[in-house]
Amino acid sequence: AEVMWAGSLSHNGLTGCGSGGGDWACHKLEHEIGGMFDVAHGAGLAAIWGSWARYVYRDCLPRFYQFALRVWNVADVNVYSRAEGNRKGLTEEEIALEGIRRTEDFFREIHMPTNLRELGIHPTEEQLTEMAHKCALGVGGFIGSAKKLGEEDFLAIYRASM
Repeated sequence: AEVMWAGSLSHNGLTGCGSGGGDWACHKLEHEIGGMFDVAHGAGLAAIWGSWARYVYRDCLPRFYQFALRVWNVADVNVYSRAEGNRKGLTEEEIALEGIRRTEDFFREIHMPTNLRELGIHPTEEQLTEMAHKCALGVGGFIGSAKKLGEEDFLAIYRASM
């Protein structure tokens, strides 16, 4: 009963309230992975999420910045600034990237893959191109609220996830 309740909550639009409905591009990218290879949807999402996030975060920096602050509490630590080489407050971009990194670290902690290789698949360039094309067809050309993504973007994200 709890699994059914959780499934109902995750698919009724509640989790997108106040956020413009969310961004489903990552799910669509994973649907093509799962369609071509025998992988679980959640594992496929974990494998593609970081590449997608690094691809789109600059176009919606405030969203990823808030994610890092609210989910990972990044602003409450004085982390080493990689860009400046010293201890200081982080920029919004550094905080956003730290949130992405911590999400991938969490995926690893719970033994989820963070790229296609860890997922156990090794798509050829032809397969990547086919997945990108089918994804574009499936979404009617473009999808995404963080950034409008099309076939070339899908292919770039798939390549980055290798």
